[in-house]
Parts: sequence; C-alpha cells; structure tokens
Amino acid sequence: MSRRGRAVSGRRRRSSARARQNTAGVYAVAAVAAGTLAVATVRWLLANWWVLVVAAAVAVAGGAAWLYRRAERARAERLRMQGLRYELPRLDSLHHREFEFAVRDLMLRDGCGDARQVGGAGDNGADVLATDPAGRRWVIQCKHRRDGDRGSAVGTPDLQRVNGTARPLHRADVVVVVTNGRFSAKCPTLARQLDMHLVDRRTLATWAAGSRPLWELLPRVPPPRRPSPLP
Repeated sequence: MSRRGRAVSGRRRRSSARARQNTAGVYAVAAVAAGTLAVATVRWLLANWWVLVVAAAVAVAGGAAWLYRRAERARAERLRMQGLRYELPRLDSLHHREFEFAVRDLMLRDGCGDARQVGGAGDNGADVLATDPAGRRWVIQCKHRRDGDRGSAVGTPDLQRVNGTARPLHRADVVVVVTNGRFSAKCPTLARQLDMHLVDRRTLATWAAGSRPLWELLPRVPPPRRPSPLP
C-alpha cells in the first residue's frame, strides 16, 4: 500500500474510533439521566403518596366499570338470543353459510353456550358443534336449499359422510343433519340404522319459530351426561 493509502486508512480508523467513543458517551449520559429521573420520581412519589392511592382508586373504578359494561353486554346478548325466532321464508333466503350461523344461534338460544360454526374447507363433516346443558356433544351438518322443499333432496351419501367423522373425530353424542328442504325416501331408515337424527323442514320450522330446544323435538336423544341446570 502506498504512503497516501496508509494515511487515508489511518484517518478512517481514527474517525471510526471517535464515532464509537461519541456513541458510548451519549449512552452513558442517557443512562445517568434516566437513573437521576427515576430516583427523583421515586422520591416525589414517596413524598406525595396520595397520588398512588388516587391512581389505584381510578384504576379499580375503571376496571369495575369495564367489567360492568361487559356483563351488561353479555346480559343483553342472552336476552336477545332468548327471543330469537326464525320463520321459514327468512331461512330460505339465507346463503348456505348464513344458514349455518342461524343454526348455531338457535343452539345458543337453547343454552349451548359453546355453540360455534365450523363449516367450511376441512370441516370434517361438521358445520356446527355444540354442547347442550345436559353435557351432550352435538355435531350438526347443515344442508341449505335455496328453493326449500322444491330443491334437490338431501340423500343418503350426505348422511354417510357426516356419520363417518362425527363420532371418531368430533366425539359426538348426538349427530344431526338439518335442512330447510327435504330428505330422500331412504334417509329415515339409514338415519335410524346409524343412530342419527334428521331435522326436516317441518321440524326446523317448529324449532326455529318456537321456544323449545331441539332435544325436546327429536326422538331417541341420548340421556344427559350431567344433570340439567335448574331454570
């Protein structure tokens, strides 16, 4: 390396060293300032302890207000769900995904607090999962027909698909296929053989527009896993 090159390299190293020193100095000053501020803050709070009391009281009051509003929203939602009703024309007009959410909402209305819509890609034959107040696990497959009972019938392959996954994968106690349309003539016999339940258009109308839970409308529902809560 030439003499000039060595001189340039030396200047660069010295400049880099000075930059590191300056940065370290800035950090040191900042640390000292932060420490001084922290000590001053602690001393001020010790001298003005009532500020902490007021802040704690405000925090408690704010938390209590938030919990109260949350409880009121939950109460309003429960009241809304208890009054939920669907007429068949309304159900017929829904998109098939909206129909699944409507079935979920009806299960919520009936007291299944964990009811949720799970239908979609990879749903493994379940559109709605729910646990009723008696502890029974429900797996529901929804079959919506835009033209109601004038549309195509739900057939035995639909029953076989949900039956293949409902108990092994979802641990179902009650397996249901619900439609706003109709079932083919062979479905009732197969449903009895597979210990499944069919909710056809007539049963759906009674359930959705009334106040009785679904398990009171279906025959052969398994016994409760736990005692039902008192009303």
